[in-house]
Parts: sequence; structure tokens; C-alpha cells
Amino acid sequence: MPRSTNSVSSRKRRRRTISQASGYWGKKNNIYRYAKDAVTRAGQYAYRDRRKKKSTWRQLWIIRINAACRSYDISYSRFMHGLKIAGIELDRKSLSEIAIHDEIAFKVLVEKSIEANKAA
Repeated sequence: MPRSTNSVSSRKRRRRTISQASGYWGKKNNIYRYAKDAVTRAGQYAYRDRRKKKSTWRQLWIIRINAACRSYDISYSRFMHGLKIAGIELDRKSLSEIAIHDEIAFKVLVEKSIEANKAA
């Protein structure tokens, strides 16, 4: 039985890879051999960084909370520990938003955290 190359599918696959590589520099944007490697590597970076992005945002929220806490002479770790003891379950994203936009509410949270730390 003769071998079938199925050139329609091969061409379609190559065209798709080349179109994904549009905008890449040098041979990577128009030569399939190099475009294939570049697109694969780009996909790996994209997959990794979709997960890394969550970590990056969390770091930013912690930095913002810490900066707001320092203005009230309390460290981030003591603040978070006090909130945990007081039973206040707010995530870091919402605490960061409160610290930025509602200074009075954040001050109340800091006071409750300090009270809980003293009681414990």
C-alpha cells in the first residue's frame, strides 16, 4: 500500500504555526523549522507565567498592606496575626483595596488587630 503524506493537513499545521509566530524576529517568523521551536517555547512561557501572575499580584497586595501598616507603626506580620486572632477573614486583595481607598476602615482594622495581639 503506498504511503500517503496528507499534504493538506501538513500545510494547514505549518501555516498555523507560522501565523502564531508572526511578529517574531528573524527566521523565527517565516521558516517553519525555527518557528515551531519558538512557538513551543512561547507556549511554555505563557503556561508558566499564567500561574506566576497570581504570585506576582499577591506580592503586590502584601507590599501595599505592609506600607499601609507601617504608617500605623505595626508590621505586616503582626497585623495579619492580629486579624487572624480577631477572627477577621479578609483576603489580601480586599485588604489592599481597603488600605488604598478607605483609610478610616483600614485604621479600624489595625486597631482591632493591635487589640487582639495584646489580648493573646
